[in-house]
Amino acid sequence: MPSLLDMRRRIKSVKNTQQITKAMKMVAAAKLKRAQDRVTAARPYAQKMTAVLGGLSAKVAEEFSHPLLTPRGDDKYLVVVVTADKGLAGAFNANVIKAAQAFVRENEEKEIGMVTVGRKGRDFFKRRSANISDEYIGLTGTGTVRYSDAADIADNLIKKFTEDESIDKVFLIFTEFRTVLSQKPVVEQLLPIPSIESADEEETSVEAEYIYEQPPAEIFGKLLPKQVVTQVYRAMLESVASEQGSRMTAMDSASKNAGELIDTLTLNMNRIRQAAITKEIIEVVSGAAAL
Repeated sequence: MPSLLDMRRRIKSVKNTQQITKAMKMVAAAKLKRAQDRVTAARPYAQKMTAVLGGLSAKVAEEFSHPLLTPRGDDKYLVVVVTADKGLAGAFNANVIKAAQAFVRENEEKEIGMVTVGRKGRDFFKRRSANISDEYIGLTGTGTVRYSDAADIADNLIKKFTEDESIDKVFLIFTEFRTVLSQKPVVEQLLPIPSIESADEEETSVEAEYIYEQPPAEIFGKLLPKQVVTQVYRAMLESVASEQGSRMTAMDSASKNAGELIDTLTLNMNRIRQAAITKEIIEVVSGAAAL
């Protein structure tokens, strides 16, 4: 049976841990609010830009071609895995990594290269000797994402895709933020940019008609790279918001568990103290009776 001093030390240790988890929960909640606002602001623009460019690319496919639109084969993939730089975020990193592993298993006959954004994904796949061509560390540690960082990643992906003709498709694997308690890993094709072809005649009949003030080549030459940057930026924003939401939930659960453990340890400590007091009383009574 542990001594009374050991129990007090253990209770103090758990209380100190509980203070840390409470502080981390408050920090994550503050970062989550900012990240959630950014996701809410960026998501409609990214979705509308994808819809517009996807519809336009399907219309002008016969008269215009661009390297970021032209379909290729289906043999070599480049996968961009977006994780966090830090842990203590519940199952956030594990879920993204599991989604990436599942994607690799489903396409095991393909040649797959990786680009990792975040330390956790980099460390995991490096230990398993994955083919990692580029890694980006320290971009999301502060809870914010800079557009310039997303632009650098996107420019590198565009360069790889256009210069290395053996890369057939580029995929993004990240966590989509839904609510504080709900985040879902998703896999999206980034390159070539998928076209949207409507098969519904009724929907086609009300489609908007676009008038080009410049030739399509000039318009798409500027908009398509910007679309890739926008999608990478949105994926990183979604990932940061999901990370903070998952961390806040995990730290809240840890604080509650610490409270329950403190109650249990306090009860055991009181029992040990009561047993010690009872033993001392018995010894005093026994000594008095012997005299």
